Amino acid sequence: MEYVYNTEFTCARRIKVEINGDVVTNVEFWDGGCNGNLKAVPRLVDGMTVEQIEKKLGGITCGRKPTSCADQLTKAVRAAFEEEQRRRHNN
Repeated sequence: MEYVYNTEFTCARRIKVEINGDVVTNVEFWDGGCNGNLKAVPRLVDGMTVEQIEKKLGGITCGRKPTSCADQLTKAVRAAFEEEQRRRHNN
C-alpha cells in the first residue's frame, strides 16, 4: 500500500512510503529537505520493519527543532502501518 504523510516542523513537507504488512519500501521525501539525507535515509531503511525504523530513527532532532526528517519518517511508517491494518480489517 502506498501512503503519504504530511510532516510537522521539518523542511521536507511530505513523506511517501510503501508498506506491505510491516515492511517498508520505496520511501520518498517530498517538497524540501537536505538532499543528501533525503537520498540516504530511504536507502538505509528499505526493507526494514516499522519497529526497526522506529528503534533506529525515533527521537532524532534537527538543530533546535523538536523532530527531524528521520523522526518524522517513524511517524509516517507507523501511520501507514495502522492505515493498512484498518483497511485489512474493513475488507
